[in-house]
Amino acid sequence: MALTTLDAKTALVVIDLQQGIVALPTAHPTGEVVKRAAVLAQAFRRHGLPVVLVNVAGGAPGRADQARHTGDFPADFADLVPELNAQPSDHRVTKRTWGAFTNTDLEAYLRGQGVTQVVIVGVATSIGVESTARYAHELGLHVTLAVDAMTDLNADAHVNSITRIFPRLAETGTTQEVLDLLERSRA
Repeated sequence: MALTTLDAKTALVVIDLQQGIVALPTAHPTGEVVKRAAVLAQAFRRHGLPVVLVNVAGGAPGRADQARHTGDFPADFADLVPELNAQPSDHRVTKRTWGAFTNTDLEAYLRGQGVTQVVIVGVATSIGVESTARYAHELGLHVTLAVDAMTDLNADAHVNSITRIFPRLAETGTTQEVLDLLERSRA
């Protein structure tokens, strides 16, 4: 679906663009994802809109078929990448599950800011991004996904999310399309 509009109070939610995640092998170069997310963050800040920077520092304890990392992570694993140019005005969320809403203050923060729409970017498309988008959709928020500002550890999972899941949850488009809407809606 083509992007139609950005609400007056739209927040950018950046998922897991942190040292330990961007260092992993991904379907698309994380450098481009980080660059696009940073451009969006700068534009949202310039327009006085909320920017939420999410990192992950652990995982849910439940059993799963696929093995998870159980050892210690490097000291800088959860550090946000410097290219995001994190600002004191940015809201930070540290999650321990796939999605950014579970057991965090994200929903309360967005409601407190009067946010009615979120633009979501980051890594991994089928995990953190999709889980956060699903929850946002269930909360009744309008969801926009800048699909060129995300990637996955698995190319097939990335394509599945973008082509089969996201059209049911959100409007999808490119970083430039989001930027163009942002400029038009704030002119």
